[in-house]
Amino acid sequence: MAEIYHLSGTLRGTNLPEVWLSDGVIHHAPPAAAIAYPSAVTRINGYIYPGLVDAHHHPGMSHEPEPASDAQMLQRLEICRAAGVTLIRDAGGQRHAGAVSGPGLPKVLHAGQHIARFKRYTRYLASEVEPDDFVAEVCRQAAKSDGWIKVVADWIDRSLPEPDLAPLWPADVLRDGVQAAHDLGKKVMVHTFAAETVRSVLDAGVDCIEHGTGMTFDQMVEARERGILLDPTVIQVDHFPEYAASGHKFPKYQARMLAMHERLDERLAQMVDADSLFLMGTDTAANVRERPLPIELVAAVRRGIPAPIVMEAASYGARARLDLPAWEEGAAADFVVYERDPERDIIATLSPKAVIIDGLMQCE
Repeated sequence: MAEIYHLSGTLRGTNLPEVWLSDGVIHHAPPAAAIAYPSAVTRINGYIYPGLVDAHHHPGMSHEPEPASDAQMLQRLEICRAAGVTLIRDAGGQRHAGAVSGPGLPKVLHAGQHIARFKRYTRYLASEVEPDDFVAEVCRQAAKSDGWIKVVADWIDRSLPEPDLAPLWPADVLRDGVQAAHDLGKKVMVHTFAAETVRSVLDAGVDCIEHGTGMTFDQMVEARERGILLDPTVIQVDHFPEYAASGHKFPKYQARMLAMHERLDERLAQMVDADSLFLMGTDTAANVRERPLPIELVAAVRRGIPAPIVMEAASYGARARLDLPAWEEGAAADFVVYERDPERDIIATLSPKAVIIDGLMQCE
């Protein structure tokens, strides 16, 4: 007989008092097997959320000339699972980790490979094109994706008299690329640090902004009104002083990175005040062992984002914003369970009581 679970306690993101899991999916009423064989039902009580979503992980990315191996991708998925993550929005990578995913592992939405200009992003990561070929490259990456593509909107430009962050794409080119993606039924996430880039990103109609360190409060409000998602990557921005140190040959760039880090808490508070449509993501690849999603959630709360907002953005809120089910009848039974309330103590996310994927207990 298939495993049957009865979930009760505090169910977050729904008004349902309880649900049953059988045959890998959610039931709002006891399935026939649970009625016929009540002793076969495993009861789980606690603080229960739809499985966490790491909306900015790179399970198939390699910083080396060689692509990530199957073993490396599998290890990353297993680390995410142990942390309570049951869904990954892959924010760019040379390989699709879905090649090694399967029953009992987090589901992966692949975004194809990063799109950037020649020598304007981290070596090996991007498919590099110039503006004339940008729209065509968007279409090529869209063909590889599971719904999203990844565009690098700004990076350091060493050709400037004083090297600094600068946009990669003319505004009209970016707009045309985003429209091409939308015409193909895909959404666009963009990496952006620089203030100079934000206007063109908003006007292009992108669907998600990563980092957003150059955004003003009014731009955050505009993003919210346009339905644009924000992925603040708190720990990544907290590493800006390290990036500044490595760019010591470029004083203008260095000063900018330090200034953006200095206003991290202020920026996060403004995002909260703007009622931003948050997603939570680690911006990790091989380093996910040191920085799984709960570490990012703890950092976000410590930097001032209220824990209920963080947990909503990491679970049922993320699923709604990514057009994915959470508590619906017949949806995949993916859940994470905590002994203590993470909305009162975010540290609880570091030690899930249980992780369930496709209705099967994976971690307990």
